[in-house]
Amino acid sequence: MFGFFENEQAKKIKSHIVNLAALAKADGHIDEREMNFIVAIGKKNGMRPADVRSVVANSGSVNMLLPDNDSERFDQIFDLVDMMLADGVVDDHEMEFCVDMACKLGFRKAIVGVLVRKISLGVKDGLPREQIKEETQAFLNYNEQNSGGGCE
Repeated sequence: MFGFFENEQAKKIKSHIVNLAALAKADGHIDEREMNFIVAIGKKNGMRPADVRSVVANSGSVNMLLPDNDSERFDQIFDLVDMMLADGVVDDHEMEFCVDMACKLGFRKAIVGVLVRKISLGVKDGLPREQIKEETQAFLNYNEQNSGGGCE
């Protein structure tokens, strides 16, 4: 699917896969459940499992591309938080990584902790992604209207 002339969307997906892999490695290794989660995200975005594994294995050669809208930003932080919770243990390094990534994605530092917590609670309560997105939308809009950017 991804050739020499990748489009921007393909580059964003690869960047997101790399970010998920970095989170998975935050506790020192990628376990099978985490890799399966990353592969599922790749498949959802049109990648073959072998291509996802290749991106993870060669993650140092992928540049980070930031999403250009709130929906994509939310989806990326949601996937990161969802994966952090996948093994049932929230490691401090994983939480720090999620908070740092939320900042890099453009969320204000003042709301990052609350955003990650809202997503975490929603996932733990079994709420659908779209419901969690709706419940955080006013929050995200507030961020955009009252902020100049990320966590600087």
